[in-house]
Amino acid sequence: MDKVDPAALPTQTFDWGVIKWLVAPGHTEGAALSFGEVVLLPGQGHDRHNHPVSEEVLYVLSGEGEQMLGDGAPFPVRAGDAIYVPTAAYHSTRNTGWEPLRLLAVYNPAGPERDLEALPDYRAVAPGEPPKLTRG
Repeated sequence: MDKVDPAALPTQTFDWGVIKWLVAPGHTEGAALSFGEVVLLPGQGHDRHNHPVSEEVLYVLSGEGEQMLGDGAPFPVRAGDAIYVPTAAYHSTRNTGWEPLRLLAVYNPAGPERDLEALPDYRAVAPGEPPKLTRG
């Protein structure tokens, strides 16, 4: 495999935004980690949670937000920031700006990307189809 074609992959959608997993077991031969782009809508974010067997790295591409990690106070994040989330550490990310907050996310080992499918607001968008974003 030489490159990944995002249009050939499904998109995970939630009330708070979308995720496109570009590399993940199940559709990337030999992959043991997962790598994807996350888009959080303005004013939205995901609730505090953890990944019991995976560490996570977040890299902010654009926008601004607030990151909570462990029992610490939330701190501001913006383009160029990297956040390391240790295995099993509780965390959340919230978009505090007016534009989408775009992040790259890595799970090592992979697995939490499949857990997202159990969330009540999860919807899959077929490869090649654009996700429909709505206002709440």
